[in-house]
Amino acid sequence: MSNEEPRTPTPEQDGQPLSNEELRRQLVAELDELAGRLKSTEPAYEPPPFSPQRLVRFVEESLKRFPKDIQLGILDRLRNVMSDELLSVETWQGIWYMLNYTVQYNVDVVKRHLTGEFDTDEWGLDWELLDMMRPLLAFLYRTYWRVEATGLDHIPVEGPALLAANHSGQVPWDGFMITTAALNDHPAQRLIRCLYSEAIPQVPFVAPMLARMGQTLATVDNGVRLLEQEEVVAVFPEGTKGPAKTFKERYRLARFEQADFVTIALKAQAPIIPVSVVGAEETYLSLGSSASMSRLTGLPYFPITPTFPWLGLLGLVPLPTKWYIDFGQPVSVADYGIDAASNLVLVAQLSDQVRHTIQDMLHTRLTQRRSVFR
Repeated sequence: MSNEEPRTPTPEQDGQPLSNEELRRQLVAELDELAGRLKSTEPAYEPPPFSPQRLVRFVEESLKRFPKDIQLGILDRLRNVMSDELLSVETWQGIWYMLNYTVQYNVDVVKRHLTGEFDTDEWGLDWELLDMMRPLLAFLYRTYWRVEATGLDHIPVEGPALLAANHSGQVPWDGFMITTAALNDHPAQRLIRCLYSEAIPQVPFVAPMLARMGQTLATVDNGVRLLEQEEVVAVFPEGTKGPAKTFKERYRLARFEQADFVTIALKAQAPIIPVSVVGAEETYLSLGSSASMSRLTGLPYFPITPTFPWLGLLGLVPLPTKWYIDFGQPVSVADYGIDAASNLVLVAQLSDQVRHTIQDMLHTRLTQRRSVFR
């Protein structure tokens, strides 16, 4: 006979729905076990004294980042649960311990990152930092820009793929939103490795931060190595010309600075997925660029907008436009072989094909759009 203790039956085990009382007992047991494990690993941690009022205030503060209707719904449920005495006082104390420990843990994570105590992969990716940033990126994606992403199923569940997207917006939020779309809505929650321009390392602190978020310098070798490691890679073939476009030039693809992305795909034998982003080009109303400020700062362009640089950093706050990200049908390169990467005529033809596809996708989406903000 087995020495294992019998487990509490679940709906999956016996096919019968559990009563409210049985569900309550299961929930209490699981929460108590979780709190107990946490306390055993961090016995020295002491949270503030527990009280129902403190817990409600704590939750209210945490919910302020969400819309009012969501806040009220969660608070109503919490108050009902507490008033119905669904959970014991000991269980509520355990929940209080877990919530406070989570906040303290995040504070410690920030402290460790500021002192350089963090782990990265060979490309500099810091998963801990990325997980910390995901709530902010999810807020921008879901609430601020209300991004609608289509065609995510064109990104394979596993294996390499090269995304080629239009670039815009002066501040390249589009790369973050493409990454967030795949992390949030793709069935496999795949991480997209964006390749950034060689001009980025000239900006203090930006390149190391991008590397820790999973991005790396745009070179053929980097792109090929990432794809050979079965990663999904995103490139912006317009280069710095894309974000530098003025408002009147929006959604007109600049000429691709180079066709290296095709070379990368051919060498790694990875499909090319065209991506169109609509909404990003109105986040900043660029009127032009200052050549003198560009030379002074070392930036490839220095945008002039109705709010920047006149309002300082406040002028960098993007407008809450409505975004659409469409992932197109993959362009297969499997029939060409690796040696085709040295065929300059073929590389140029594939580059033009992808460029025209993205431009057509932009036109299609723009004809369907009725408002920049709604």
